[in-house]
Amino acid sequence: MTSAWEAVRMKRAIRRFADRSLEPAHLERILQAGRRSGSSKNLQRWSFIVCRDREHLGRLAKVGPWAGHLAGAAVGIALVTPDPRSPDAPLSILFDLGQAAAGMMLVAWELGIGSVPATVYEQDLARQLLGYPPDQYCEYLLSFGYPADPAELSAPPRAGGRMARGRIVHEERW
Repeated sequence: MTSAWEAVRMKRAIRRFADRSLEPAHLERILQAGRRSGSSKNLQRWSFIVCRDREHLGRLAKVGPWAGHLAGAAVGIALVTPDPRSPDAPLSILFDLGQAAAGMMLVAWELGIGSVPATVYEQDLARQLLGYPPDQYCEYLLSFGYPADPAELSAPPRAGGRMARGRIVHEERW
């Protein structure tokens, strides 16, 4: 079993997936990780739309310029919330959604499953393809699948790529 720290340290974005379905128990664990995530006031303002159909995933790959990985994923999960841009929406909606997404992606990594998020740029297309109600909104979809190159799961973290601790961590005051 991978420790939480090892999953955080080693996890990377996986955009190329093996042509293999997710094991049902693995998908269930990923969904439970999202469902069990913390949320402000325990409001749990999220819904997950699970997409497995290859044709459907291919159409979803067109919701944004960097969403092409959805076409090759075993599963795409749309993260749906009340519209966070509405005037009365609390900022915590997106924080909560980020926690759910991070939990899902870390649990997937522990199971040997890669993932990567896609931002939705084509809102009308996403709504048409996913069929969520008018008072809901989808800003992100997550791709999941076993990596096309399994070595990516155990490759050491790349040098650099992260800001130095001293640039982002401040003690007591900025």
